[in-house]
Amino acid sequence: MTNNDIIRQIRYTFDYSDDQMIQIFAMADLKVTRSQVSNWLRKEDHPAYQELTDKQLAYFLNGLINDKRGKKEGLPREPENRLNNNIKLRKLKIALNMRDEDIIETMALAGLRIGKPELSAFFRNPKHRQYRQCKDQFFRNFLYGIQKKYRPIND
Repeated sequence: MTNNDIIRQIRYTFDYSDDQMIQIFAMADLKVTRSQVSNWLRKEDHPAYQELTDKQLAYFLNGLINDKRGKKEGLPREPENRLNNNIKLRKLKIALNMRDEDIIETMALAGLRIGKPELSAFFRNPKHRQYRQCKDQFFRNFLYGIQKKYRPIND
């Protein structure tokens, strides 16, 4: 799953306009243009398509956290240069103010059953022996569950 797929899915789920997408990036102190956002949202086969980097996605997810939860006082959160699905999952969990039970319910909406011990393994330190890597299929289902939870059914 590409970074572009992720922001497309989030945009669709929360029905964000281009202006709202630009504002979310700005909430994490990254200035982007409408054409940049449009090019990131295009399909891969379009000539104007641009790949969204991990750092740009980190800015977007940090901005989403600031948008949904409010900006924290002090120095802004420094975006990561490299993201994996575990970090993306954690950032979305924070942005949507989800507890473990909420994620388990969200996964059930997507047709996946997961227990608390399996879920907590995704949020452990990578050096911990119980750490588990979040695979694309799990993350894709998580995004689908979020869509089912937050996007009205009649759309």
